[in-house]
Amino acid sequence: MSGLLARLRARIPLEEGSLVLITMIWGATFIIIRSALEATGPFFFVGVRFAFAALALILFSLPLLKDFTWREVWAGMSIGLCIFGGYALQTCGLQTITASKSAFITAFYVPLVPLLQWLVMKRPPHLMAWVGIALAFPGVLLLSGPDDSSAGFGWGEMLTAISALAIAMEIILIGLVARSVNARRVTIVQVLMASLLSFATMPLVGESVPPPSWLVLGSAFALGVSTAGIQYAINWAQKKVSPTRATLIYSCEPVWAGIFGRMAGERLPGLALLGGAMILAGVLVSELKPGSRKKGKDAAREKQDARSS
Repeated sequence: MSGLLARLRARIPLEEGSLVLITMIWGATFIIIRSALEATGPFFFVGVRFAFAALALILFSLPLLKDFTWREVWAGMSIGLCIFGGYALQTCGLQTITASKSAFITAFYVPLVPLLQWLVMKRPPHLMAWVGIALAFPGVLLLSGPDDSSAGFGWGEMLTAISALAIAMEIILIGLVARSVNARRVTIVQVLMASLLSFATMPLVGESVPPPSWLVLGSAFALGVSTAGIQYAINWAQKKVSPTRATLIYSCEPVWAGIFGRMAGERLPGLALLGGAMILAGVLVSELKPGSRKKGKDAAREKQDARSS
C-alpha cells in the first residue's frame, strides 16, 4: 500500500493533488448547502458562512491587521459585493434545482471571464474563448430542461446563471488589484462584506432568523472554515501549478458535484447530462489558447522550471 502511495505521489505532485482535493470539497458543498436550506433561508446561511470564514481569517492574520490601506478596503468591498451576488444567488437557486444542475451551471463562469475582460478591460477574447462560450451557453439551456425531453429556463436556473456572471466579475476584479494589495487583508474585507450584505438583505426579502439548528450552524461553520483554509491552500499550490493546469483541475468541480449528487439520490435526465457535458467542454476549450510551437516549448520549459524550483 505504501509503495502504491509513493508511486502516485511521484506521478501526481503534492500541489496538484491538493487542488484535486479542493475541487472534490467544492463539489460536495452543493449537497451540504442544499441540505442546510431545509432548515434556513439562503441569506442567513450565506451570512453565517462568511462570518465564520472572516473569523478564521482574522484569527490567523492578527499581525497584518494594523497595516490596512484604503485601497485594500475598497478592493475588498468591491470583490465582496461580487462574492455576495455569486454565493447568495447560487444558494437561492439551490432551493429549486438539484446540486448537480447548480454545479454545472455555475461552471459557466469560466468561459464568461474572457467575455467580461473584453467589456471591462477592452481586452478582446481569443478564438477558443468564443468557441467555449458557443458550447457552454446552449449547454446551460439543455441543463435547465425540466425533464428528459425539453429544455427550459426556470427561476432557479436563472438565479444560478446570474451567480456565474457575478463569480466571473469577481475574478476580473481580483486580477485588477491582486498585485497592488495584500491578499490576506483583502480577503478578510471581502468575506466580511459578503456576510454583512447577506444579513442586511434578510429584512428586505422578508427572511427571518431560523430556529437554532446544529445542521445549519455546523454546515456554515464547516464551509466557512474550509473557505478560509482553501484560500491559503490555493495560494500555496498555484505557485507551482500553472493557471491553465489549475483551471483544468477546477473544471472537474461539477463532475464531483454530480457524483456526490448521485450518491445523495439525485438523477439528471439525458438532456441535462448532455448540457452538463457541453458546459464542461466549453470550460476546457475556453482555456486553450492558439499559439506557435515556440510558445508550446516556452510553456513546457516554464513548467519544468516550476517543478525543479
